[in-house]
Amino acid sequence: MHSQTLDTLVDIGGYKMHFKIMKGEGTPILFEAGGGNDASVWSDILENIHEVTGTTLISYDRSGFGTSELNSNSKNESDFGIENGVKELEAGLSRLGYNQEIILVSHSYGGLYNLLYANKHPKKVRSIVLIDVTLSNFWNEELLTMRDHNVDISTIKKPSGDYYLNVNFNETMRYVRNMEFPKNISIINVFPENSFPSYPEILSARWLKLHKELGDQNDNVENVLAEGSGHAVFQDNPGVIINTIIKAYSETLDGKKQNEFLKKAFDNAIDLSIQTKKVETENKHSEGDLNEWAYSLLRGGALDKALQIFKLNIMLFPNSWNAYDSYGEALLQSDKKVEAIEAYEKSIELNPKNENAKTMLLQIKQK
Repeated sequence: MHSQTLDTLVDIGGYKMHFKIMKGEGTPILFEAGGGNDASVWSDILENIHEVTGTTLISYDRSGFGTSELNSNSKNESDFGIENGVKELEAGLSRLGYNQEIILVSHSYGGLYNLLYANKHPKKVRSIVLIDVTLSNFWNEELLTMRDHNVDISTIKKPSGDYYLNVNFNETMRYVRNMEFPKNISIINVFPENSFPSYPEILSARWLKLHKELGDQNDNVENVLAEGSGHAVFQDNPGVIINTIIKAYSETLDGKKQNEFLKKAFDNAIDLSIQTKKVETENKHSEGDLNEWAYSLLRGGALDKALQIFKLNIMLFPNSWNAYDSYGEALLQSDKKVEAIEAYEKSIELNPKNENAKTMLLQIKQK
């Protein structure tokens, strides 16, 4: 089944925001992308969700991302903060006629948008699916200070959504720090065991700990551990996310409709399981698999073996900036500074926005 899709720019007060809507019947589902991303990240899973649920699916580009414009009337950097972002979303949904009951889905930084929207509209939000989101209590002052030392905002294009997200980042995290999701809303919290294998332990361990606690300490939250996935679970294991969203949607239906729906969802789950297994078989040696394997060797102290896998990865995927970045890290741990510099420089050549590589090069050359 192919859905009727509305791909449109919506005027929300002198500037336009891009919305993509797959029309249907039932409680609409709104998809909120992670920081720096736009609606396109959801493209691979929407058709499958729509085929089973038949409901309306809404994705959009936040102001300054994708094809959405920035408000040219706003002059102060703080005017582009997350509070204004939620107001823009509300205005767009209202103009499109989707300002009543809704289901929220979010990834990473987008989880904070779900948090604010749910607190403003606790009676309208039927349920929420969180996909390895940034939790409100994650960024304490110690981690914000660490981030300040590693993120150079002057290198980010201005004006842009990415610039304003970063320039307001610390205040955003302080603003949401004591916020919690309303207890009346059912939440499914999906997260992997290791979201950021290349990040310092202080970050990755705290991220996992807080996600586990969210489900352990709140009766309205169900935790789902997405084993074998990275941060973008909806890309690494789309079947898990598709069926989680379908499950959340099923809970909005009455008894008879729900029984019919669940049979259809079960058939879909079987098909997805087959597809997932097929993809796993075809991609045993994907870039991500090799990178994770190398990092596991690195964490286990097998430095020489890790270097061999990292080197294999750049040979197999010579256009991957991330592969070169990881190789540079391993080379630096092996005290091979000249080669590490070359790897980081190659990573920046492939991705000029790789701030980690720039920071590491600066540190190496200062020693």
